Amino acid sequence: MKAFYVSLNAHEIHHLKNLLESAGIRCRLRNERLSTLAGEVPFTECSIQLVLENDADRRLASSILREMTAHRPAASGTWICANCGERLEVQFTACWNCGVEKR
Repeated sequence: MKAFYVSLNAHEIHHLKNLLESAGIRCRLRNERLSTLAGEVPFTECSIQLVLENDADRRLASSILREMTAHRPAASGTWICANCGERLEVQFTACWNCGVEKR
C-alpha cells in the first residue's frame, strides 16, 4: 500500500489519523517506532507513514488533510529557544542545542 501522508512529527500524524478515523476512514501507521532514528537513518526511511486501508477514501482524506493544513500559521524565518536562547530555522521543532521542543 502506498503511504497517504508521511511525517516525522508524531503529533501531526496522529492528529490526522484521528481526523480521518472520525470521518469513517480506516487507516493505520507504519514506521512509528523507526521515527526515533531520524538523524541516524535517512528521514525518508524512518518517517511515520499513514496508510489508507481503502484507496477509494483518498479523495475525502485529501480534503480533510487540506482543511487541517489550511489552519497552520505561516512559516516565517526563525524562532528562539525559550531554554537556551539559540536561534533556529522555522522548520525545526526542537532546539538542536539543548533538545527543548518549540513552544
